[in-house]
Amino acid sequence: MPVPVPRQRAIPAVESGQAQAVFSPGGPSGDITGGPAGTATEARATTSITGTTHLTLLVIEDDPAGSLGVPEMLDAAGKPIRVRTARNLTEAERLLTDDVHCILLDLALPAPGRAAEGTDELATLKHVLRLAPGHAVLALTASGDAERGTEAVRVGAQDYLFRDELDSRLLSRAIRYAVERKRSDKAERRLTESKLRAQENARLERGLLPTPLLEGSSLRFAARYRPGRSRALLGGDFYDTVRTADGTVHAMIGDVCGHGPDEAALGVELRIAWRALTFAGLCGDELLSTLQQVLEHERENDEIFATLCTVDIAPDGRRAGLCLAGHPAPLIARPGRRAELLPYENNGPALGLLPNARWPRMQVELGAAWSLMLYTDGLIEGHTGVGKERLGLDGMVDMVRRQLAQGLQGEDLLRAAVNEARELNGGELADDVAVLLLDRLPGRR
Repeated sequence: MPVPVPRQRAIPAVESGQAQAVFSPGGPSGDITGGPAGTATEARATTSITGTTHLTLLVIEDDPAGSLGVPEMLDAAGKPIRVRTARNLTEAERLLTDDVHCILLDLALPAPGRAAEGTDELATLKHVLRLAPGHAVLALTASGDAERGTEAVRVGAQDYLFRDELDSRLLSRAIRYAVERKRSDKAERRLTESKLRAQENARLERGLLPTPLLEGSSLRFAARYRPGRSRALLGGDFYDTVRTADGTVHAMIGDVCGHGPDEAALGVELRIAWRALTFAGLCGDELLSTLQQVLEHERENDEIFATLCTVDIAPDGRRAGLCLAGHPAPLIARPGRRAELLPYENNGPALGLLPNARWPRMQVELGAAWSLMLYTDGLIEGHTGVGKERLGLDGMVDMVRRQLAQGLQGEDLLRAAVNEARELNGGELADDVAVLLLDRLPGRR
């Protein structure tokens, strides 16, 4: 995008309504309004009665004859623009305080180590840009040397001006333009960085979502996930499904208390640990005890806990072992029977609550054909639109029964369940929601 260059036009002092002020040759460097350079008074931007901070300009120029004229200027609010001057870069660094908004740099000023820089005519500008990366910079060049000024803008200056054609209106407008363009550049850079971070986070979170390992199994798998955090892909809920070498299918779903990024990270750690321990042959109480040790070592404080439900389905698909750690029981649907919750009387405590806890493994009969739905409490804790009443386990079971009666199954069933819970809640559910479905169809082995 081409950079607009202020039109050079001589404006008489009478027209601008302001007088011309010139630095005194040989006078002390500092604020044009007088006073010793670098004092505490100069180090602060003056503030009007209304509390609006005045613009402050730092002029960096080396002019023994003192011929550089800097006119008195007003900002957009009609307040005087403060001016400081530095005769070299060392002095400029001392005067470059946080209240300086813009730098007017004479490109003729020699840079430190100029001999070593060779023929780089913009070495001074590059040094200032490194010295003040957050400040707006105006480059001052010889009259008619537009090529050098354009190159200065390409390197990083916000604009350029001709040395012999300064006037109050042009310079004040250029300062305001440079300051606003620098702010715009910063905002655009922050937005770009934010978008890149969001894209990286999305790729990371997408890579952390589980891929079921069910090769060789006749079971059908479906899952639905909705994190509670805005624009996030992962929350504190986690799930996984794998098939071990003996033909057993293991499924798990869990929920770390809370739904922020720290809880999401801990959920991923627990899921990966569960998969590794399952492939290592652990099951039931032994597996959950080990997961509790993982949680205790990885959590930020002792108040963090996680609920968990694990199911190990026998190779013939007709029976399963069930362990509950403070988690609601799965729902099972079988042909010719009403959908119902699996037994949950032997529910053990959530992971991380009680040291040396135990989690009994219950044996349950599944039958020849069935659908098993595992879910987190985000699905049942939403409101139903009637006062403060929540959907709850009974409401969720009734809802799924209706949807099964409509012929929904697989991903369609999970999508309908989550969407209806959201609609009953009157909007997005506050907590993370994860739902996992395993189906064994009639006639399959």
